[in-house]
Amino acid sequence: MILQALVEYYDRKAADPDAALAAEGFEWKEIPFILELDSEGKLIQIADTRELQGKKAIAKRFLVPQAVKKTSGVAANLFWDTAEYVLGFDRKGKPERALAQRSAFAERIKSLEAVQEDAGVRAVLAFLANPESVNLLEAHFPAQYRELLEINPVLSFRMAGEVGLVCERRAVQAALRNDRDETSANGFCLVRGKDDSIERLHTAIKGVWGAQSSGANIVSFNLDAFNSFGKAQGANAPVGKQAAFAYSTALNHLLGRDSRQRIQVGDASTVFWSRDACALESDLLALLGETPKDDPDQGAQAVANLYAAIKNGVYAADDSSNRFYVLGLAPNAARISVRFFHSGPVREIAGNIKAHFDDLDIERARYDKSHLSIFRLLTSIAPQGKADSIPPNLAGDFARSILVASPYPATLLQAAVRRVRAEHEINYPRAALLKAVINRQTRSQQCNDKELNVSLDLSNNNAGYRLGRLFAVLERAQERANPGLNATIRDRYYGAASSTPVAVFSNLMKLKNHHIAKLENKGEAVNLEKLIGEVMDGVSDFPAHLALADQGRFAVGYYHQRQAFYNKSTSPE
Repeated sequence: MILQALVEYYDRKAADPDAALAAEGFEWKEIPFILELDSEGKLIQIADTRELQGKKAIAKRFLVPQAVKKTSGVAANLFWDTAEYVLGFDRKGKPERALAQRSAFAERIKSLEAVQEDAGVRAVLAFLANPESVNLLEAHFPAQYRELLEINPVLSFRMAGEVGLVCERRAVQAALRNDRDETSANGFCLVRGKDDSIERLHTAIKGVWGAQSSGANIVSFNLDAFNSFGKAQGANAPVGKQAAFAYSTALNHLLGRDSRQRIQVGDASTVFWSRDACALESDLLALLGETPKDDPDQGAQAVANLYAAIKNGVYAADDSSNRFYVLGLAPNAARISVRFFHSGPVREIAGNIKAHFDDLDIERARYDKSHLSIFRLLTSIAPQGKADSIPPNLAGDFARSILVASPYPATLLQAAVRRVRAEHEINYPRAALLKAVINRQTRSQQCNDKELNVSLDLSNNNAGYRLGRLFAVLERAQERANPGLNATIRDRYYGAASSTPVAVFSNLMKLKNHHIAKLENKGEAVNLEKLIGEVMDGVSDFPAHLALADQGRFAVGYYHQRQAFYNKSTSPE
């Protein structure tokens, strides 16, 4: 299902000339250095294609023949490769291997017999055949020579005065396409459902956070234990060369550096696409993605417009047969594991996303974002706010519950309550997450508990919610009685108050009398006493223990009451 959906996506994008997806047998590759040759194969200059983007130098991309699958042996790419292959650099103290690499690079070009008379190909072969070419490079371009030797970058060739690489010349590309067309079928492709030449080693997938920089496999059989019926490598799950190229090219495109169709969910690099073109395909990042730190306001209006479009039913008009796909990939040694995969009608996915943000909606400060990304929510409950500390299964389960509108994972509530108790801080992301988790849990269990509102709910008589409000009022009395206080009762008593109220609230009520007595503004003291009485009116007794969900309601009640103090109409002052 996953590979078929990716192949469908490739077929759609390949038919679009503006999509810039590589044709079969080719790929887009960042080439930092280009060796420019004259017609006789002499080196004219070394062009540096890198441009500074932020603090990182990014090389220009070129359309080149698809990379070969490299193992521990010698295997050269066609017309492009690292400096070890192109120039024969010996960087590992193995001169025989370096010589074999450069020889393999030249032989690979010679094997393309149809273009041996092309001027660009002749120039490249002349350069490679000249034993003094590398020495001349060192003599005429010493600084660049040292850099090439040090970093071993990817190199390619072009003729002086031309824009495209030699491998982009029309004759070369035509020969490569003809070579692909002549490949005979030797099996049945399970993805496309037709005879094709079966791919033995699939192209590596790059761009998965935490995986090897050289790429990792989503389909591979590298041990005998994975084989069956005497088959080896890709023959165990036969995928034709066309389908293997299509799915790997599509997935690498979605995971690309500048892709607008990927987000990070915990350790899962998440990509999304639709079978047919639709607005949600490009808009989803605005809702679920995290804005750059150097530009926190980026996309704020886009998020608001997109949310309004979902709310007004724009996506409901989408063809009901058009499906939307979300795929989460995580690193696993030399392979890639599928953390989660979900597909569904576009309008259903859009409606589920709207429901998610409706559940998260809670009163907040004006400067807070109206819609929180998955990444922001998860890091808010991770130790020290680090993404590495997010449990991997939690991130995947959370994303899946959003897409299918199911109850959020129970571990999400546990993690949120635990983080609040550990840090004694109930901020906007944590309060929003607790509200959403508890409300979905309440609806799914069809119990009589009242759902949590967006703002302060004076009619909510849940013991946890009322005690959270009471704790906030008691803290307020302490703050007003002791201006400039560094630590409040929240720093010392929050954990016990939210889990075993009977153990601390009696003492807190006694402290309250002391704090209110110190207030110089008697009107403020009266208002605080009235507010405490109103909150206590819904509490018959301090319970010995609060269940986990009620501990979450305690935190939301505390948050709501604190937010209400900023509203003059409900302030006790």
